[in-house]
Amino acid sequence: MSAIPVSSVPARSSAGVAPRRIADATTEPTWVKWTLIGVALAFLTLFLFVPLAVVFAEAFKKGVDVYLAAITEPDALSAIKLTLIAAGISVPLNLAFGIAAAWCIAKFDFRGKNLLLTLIDLPFSVSPVISGLIYVLVFGLQGWFGGWLRDHDLKVIFAVPGIVMATVFVTFPFIARELIPLMQAQGTEQEEAARVLGANGWQIFRRVTLPNIKWALLYGVILCNARAMGEFGAVSVVSGHVRGTTNTMPLHIEILYNEYQFAASFAVASLLASLALVTLVLKYIVEQRVKKDLKVQERSE
Repeated sequence: MSAIPVSSVPARSSAGVAPRRIADATTEPTWVKWTLIGVALAFLTLFLFVPLAVVFAEAFKKGVDVYLAAITEPDALSAIKLTLIAAGISVPLNLAFGIAAAWCIAKFDFRGKNLLLTLIDLPFSVSPVISGLIYVLVFGLQGWFGGWLRDHDLKVIFAVPGIVMATVFVTFPFIARELIPLMQAQGTEQEEAARVLGANGWQIFRRVTLPNIKWALLYGVILCNARAMGEFGAVSVVSGHVRGTTNTMPLHIEILYNEYQFAASFAVASLLASLALVTLVLKYIVEQRVKKDLKVQERSE
């Protein structure tokens, strides 16, 4: 019986088998894909699109004149102004803190680094209501510094400073948490090279670090601003609900709804919803720009 040459036996290429196995492992039947897509769309429709449509429908239910009157009356304008003030102060403060904390954690090793990371995540684990109550216990009239503040005619609780402080607390992790993973992944090689070439700390940050984190930084700012404008729990505790003085937009919406002024409450709510939609659009633009930059970097490499 003659032997069959090995070369004449058709070899089964592992390179040809592997792609088929990978495709089989990552490809689901058509009915499974469409079922998952349908469940996701149903969930989004029920919990996102329908409530959003109801807000705008109820806001304009009694006509444009009623809508404009609701968002231009003095208490509403005061709430809008205070919301913008709180966000306008808290976001830059969190921007400075986020950059400093991320740079410190990602670029240096020091004692207490893990503790700092834990403290940054604290607002995610503590209820906003609890954080507002802490400010009341510290800066209220019966709090630790209440007597000193009263003697110096300074007011924190039930005033703008308390609202700003509460907003800063609940929003300060957003920028830092966007920057830390990115800066850790980038490492310190570029900064070290710039240092060897004679650049000082400010030049390294401005010309090396900042360009590498600009999109993550902008992404964090967008999320931080959205959170600041929509904050309710902590601000509700420290504001005192003084109409026309310490009510932000979420608090003003609650008061109008409790007073059965539904058209006015939905009108103001539509402004917050519009801000949320703008935030989503900006978020999408940033994500697309990041993907574009990554593709350019891959091609250059």
